[in-house]
Amino acid sequence: MSPTTPRSHPFSAFSAFSAFSADRRRFLLGTTAALGAGAATALGLPGTASAASAASAATGTLYIASDSTAQTYNSGYYPQAGWGQTLPGFFSSNITVANRAIGGRSSRSFIEQGRLASIHQVIKPGDYLFVQFGHNDATVGNAERYTPPADYKEYLRNDYIRATRARGATPVVVTPVSRRSYNASTGQFNVSFPAYVDAAKAVAAEEGAPLVDLSALSRAYLNGIGIEASKNVFLWLNPGQYPNFPNGVSDDTHFQQNGATQMSRLVAQAVARLGLPLSGEVKPATL
Repeated sequence: MSPTTPRSHPFSAFSAFSAFSADRRRFLLGTTAALGAGAATALGLPGTASAASAASAATGTLYIASDSTAQTYNSGYYPQAGWGQTLPGFFSSNITVANRAIGGRSSRSFIEQGRLASIHQVIKPGDYLFVQFGHNDATVGNAERYTPPADYKEYLRNDYIRATRARGATPVVVTPVSRRSYNASTGQFNVSFPAYVDAAKAVAAEEGAPLVDLSALSRAYLNGIGIEASKNVFLWLNPGQYPNFPNGVSDDTHFQQNGATQMSRLVAQAVARLGLPLSGEVKPATL
């Protein structure tokens, strides 16, 4: 997904990237999947007795693995921003946000390009990994990005959840944020990438991983403000309004600064309700 151009996201089958092979899984995971199956109890992750007794305060790093909807943009793209870029403002100074999100990546290509490995090399016990993919996974026409929902689910399970837990850190699954896609008859916003939303929710439940349902939260927010006002959330800019977009732009996927801030606020509010040590580090003004 390019920084400024919205794309369509069909869901038809694409046989070149169907089921995982056993060899492929062993290549990607090594022994981490086996470690991850029992890691929740051993490491005191959310839902375990030791996690329940943990102190409410937390220090550490919150890593983000995601795509262009979350990435950090430099001043040459202003006012374009990603929700990971604005997230630090909603947490106390005890938390460092390391936003590793980058445009055009899917759950699969983020792994294949070594980007997840670079996080796993430095992540440590007490840290968090927030993972949000789906936008690029759904691009059937792009062989580098496309990942069928079933494979996406297994990447989340083995590479993002279990392998992160094996390193003593806490994975948090984030469902894909909504696009500016709506039913003109009802005025209600559509679920973006429903197969990937369902897969993310299912694997989080199966693995007992914390879940931020940003799909539902963002859609409820957009329904609340309405179709026209949602242009101030997404990258809808008039010609001459900003020097970086002299011809204007009508982008239904990416956010301008205001929209990124609203999305990160929704993420932080959801984190505050998760009962994690991190939850106590959400700034009170966010709630």
